[in-house]
Amino acid sequence: CALALAWDDSRISYADVLCVCVCNWQMDYYYEYTECDSKGSRWRVAIPRSPEACTGLPEPVRGTKCTFSCKAGEFLEMSAQECTQCAAGSYSLGSGIRFDQWDAMPTGFSSLMTGSPATGVSSWIPQGTYLESNRDECTVSLIYAVHLKKQGSVSFEYQYPDNNLLFEFFIQNDQCQEMDQSADTKWLKLTNHGEWATHTVNLKSGTNILYWRTGGVLMGSKVVKPVFLKNVQIEGVAYTSECFPCKPGTFSHVPGSSTCDPCPRDTYSGHGASSCTPCNTTTQYAAEGSAVCKDRPPCSRKDYFQIHTACDHEGMTQVMYKWLEPKICLENVTGAESLPPSGERKACPPCNPGFYNNDTATCSPCPQGTYSDGMKPCKQCPAGTEPALGYEFKWWNILPSNMKTSCFNVGNSKCDSMNGWEVAGDHIQSGAGSSDNDYLILNIHVPGFKLPTSMSSHSGTEFGRITFEFETICSADCELYFMMDVNRKSTTVVESWERTQTRQSYTHVMTKNASVSYTWAFQRTNQPSDVRRHVNDVARIYSISVSNAVDGVSSDCRACALSTQPSSSTCVPCPPGHYIDTHSSQCTECPSNTYLVSHAMPSPDACKPCGPASMSDKDHSLCYSDCHFTHTEGNVTLTFDFSLLGSVGSLMNGPSFTSKGTKYFHQFNISIKYRPFLNVCAYLSITDSQREKGDGANAVKTFICQSTIIPASGRGFHTALSSQSINLADTFLGVTVHNTLDGISARPEMYPQTSKKVPDVNFYYRSLETTSSCESGRSAVLTLRCNPEKSTKGDLSVPSRCPAGTCDGCTFNFLWESSGACPTCTERDYHQIEGACKGGHQDLLYVWTEPKLCIGGVALPEKKTLPCEGMEFWVRLGAGMGAFTAVLLVSLTCYFWKKNKRLEYKYSRLVMSANKECEMPGADSCAVMEGENEGDMEDEVVYTKPSLLGKLKAIASKVKNYEHVQLNSSHSKALVWS
Repeated sequence: CALALAWDDSRISYADVLCVCVCNWQMDYYYEYTECDSKGSRWRVAIPRSPEACTGLPEPVRGTKCTFSCKAGEFLEMSAQECTQCAAGSYSLGSGIRFDQWDAMPTGFSSLMTGSPATGVSSWIPQGTYLESNRDECTVSLIYAVHLKKQGSVSFEYQYPDNNLLFEFFIQNDQCQEMDQSADTKWLKLTNHGEWATHTVNLKSGTNILYWRTGGVLMGSKVVKPVFLKNVQIEGVAYTSECFPCKPGTFSHVPGSSTCDPCPRDTYSGHGASSCTPCNTTTQYAAEGSAVCKDRPPCSRKDYFQIHTACDHEGMTQVMYKWLEPKICLENVTGAESLPPSGERKACPPCNPGFYNNDTATCSPCPQGTYSDGMKPCKQCPAGTEPALGYEFKWWNILPSNMKTSCFNVGNSKCDSMNGWEVAGDHIQSGAGSSDNDYLILNIHVPGFKLPTSMSSHSGTEFGRITFEFETICSADCELYFMMDVNRKSTTVVESWERTQTRQSYTHVMTKNASVSYTWAFQRTNQPSDVRRHVNDVARIYSISVSNAVDGVSSDCRACALSTQPSSSTCVPCPPGHYIDTHSSQCTECPSNTYLVSHAMPSPDACKPCGPASMSDKDHSLCYSDCHFTHTEGNVTLTFDFSLLGSVGSLMNGPSFTSKGTKYFHQFNISIKYRPFLNVCAYLSITDSQREKGDGANAVKTFICQSTIIPASGRGFHTALSSQSINLADTFLGVTVHNTLDGISARPEMYPQTSKKVPDVNFYYRSLETTSSCESGRSAVLTLRCNPEKSTKGDLSVPSRCPAGTCDGCTFNFLWESSGACPTCTERDYHQIEGACKGGHQDLLYVWTEPKLCIGGVALPEKKTLPCEGMEFWVRLGAGMGAFTAVLLVSLTCYFWKKNKRLEYKYSRLVMSANKECEMPGADSCAVMEGENEGDMEDEVVYTKPSLLGKLKAIASKVKNYEHVQLNSSHSKALVWS
């Protein structure tokens, strides 16, 4: 503004000054487009940077079409509304924007935390070339909002190394549709282990809010590894009104560039550079893509490493030392350490089994059909045998041809050209790396598996196994990972070991015939580091063996079955469930109820007996329970039918809480049925179709499996998430009422039993997968208990003292209480009740003995009705009998009374005649004959009337006396007559 004003004129005040300013483009205002109308048209309008700062804003003019966009390397110059090339030192994506510099959080990005951290504030942290998520249990969201003029997409690179960290990405999009606002949200669970991956999602026009969300689950003291994010690119902004300057360390030397190139090694550049500036290479250095040059430090032990040279033509090798490349240190300064001299030349180690030395400096694989132990020439396998294919690496002079080694770092590429592992004679060990948080990677690829000819038709679940012997020596929080990638789908961590580990062996069984890559990755520390402080931390692998590898070599020969034709010695496949008889070289079927161990030597011992109450399938590949069990104790036999329990039982116990307060649940799926009903536990990241088929890298097929469930509530996640699927029981051992089987204990004290009328039935399982804490694999005991108060499905529970189902991490105990676990009902489980007789009929009822401790089996007999005599009949019968008895008693009384009269008379006459002195009775008679002088007797004898009872007693007494008197009288007569 030009002001003509005399400030010393006291007549003019400041309020009277009129300042007239003309707006200047870019300084006072900028151009923007209005929203597109229904015809796809829009207007270009001028927007002042500060209201009322100037006047004379340009009038709105019609803008370009809504679908208009510039090519990559160009921007839309708004004053002329034409596409213009970007100047050197800058770049443009045309219709997109890119975020690849993370020295600070770019404008528009924000980090939002939910939950209460133990200390400090959790957030996404810029680390120069990438963003790093939080390492604790807080849920933190990285948010960015963008308004698109047309449909577009978002893509980004991420690295997700830890299953204990939950990571999801979703988009919220708002569109106005005839005054109706709808929200479209996409939720994606991202899983990737140990390598960068690119994810792309389509975006709708309008405002899109992008969310990257993480949250840790710390099950112990182990710290989670963060998610890394870089190179976020958004397409669909329709136009860009300016070019982006190249970030430090990059440049674009020609106009119209769509990208910026990194500066070469030992050069650097600043912000928006069109070229790179060389460093003073004698005293300074710069890695590729550096923004500054650094002073070269004095050389130290950390700047070199040792290697074993390959065998020369004399069969000798030696230890040599080499500088780390690129070499950044100075040798000829004070305190610098020189490169040590090479070691003495030593004889090379022998060839690995299956290889031979043909008088050259290298070992060659034995031809097909031959074998060697590595020290002798290859020999042809004898008749009746075949080569046992595989790999067996125990000497490490050179890296085997099917193995690769590399170095990988999330934040930089300084170690990309380095070897991750170095051979060292009798072992292979982790290399130097460029920094302590490098991933030092060793990989072996197996294109497939081939079972021996005689076993090629077996339907077993083991196609091969890998075994390796290792140790780690660490002073920091190092970790060794063992990973696998099946059919190049995704890399999953099989097992990991932290800190120092003594020399030990680990075996993993391959259950499908597929191409697989096994990977070992060693990291000295997971903390970001640009220097090497723990150079002496090392991981060593002494031997690696892979059985049945399709492209393997042979170190020995194994017996095979021969054809039945006498003239033929060709190996033939055995039918499923057959082993090779070493005496006859013929296929012999395993005995009944035995299963064939696939990796055992050909002999009858290869057929292992099934456990109690189990049977083998027709192919003798496994043992299973048919859900029926019989137990005899004394004279009582109990029969169980567990098929009523259903195919799968589920248990979600908890909640449990981590040390930071995060809530989680353990979910167990249990199946006691035959293999077609085996359980499937899987991460929620696989698709529904994969989950139904049990496919996906994270699927687990087993009798008992465990998943860790993190609920959505309180964590800010959209859905509940599942992780850490664990196989607890893939081998069935047997069923018994005893508390131990094959070294596994049921521990009945964990489940006190109130009634012992029906014993608990224990199902024993084992998992063949070994872990660092369970060298013999995990085991599980499922106790089935009869409880008539439960439903047929019943309830599953874990011991109260071990809410995770295990007290030691290796043996899991479960209790399944159900009425379906009760024995089958028999005749002894009910009794008979007789009903009252009504109307000449009586009912016989049958009821269960309480408490009823059985299910199914025999049914209660139907009610029976039998004829019977009722109470009225017995009353009439009793009355009749009573009347008859009364009449009989009266008749008898009268009879005996009359008889008594006669006996009394005879007795009295006999007494009177016996009392006369010196008078002998007549010879013909000693008493009055019957009927004589009856009238006189009646006149002379007088009686009193006794009672009925007294009369009966008197009659009995008098009869006795009369017989006695008659006896005496007879005796007297005999004396007289004599």
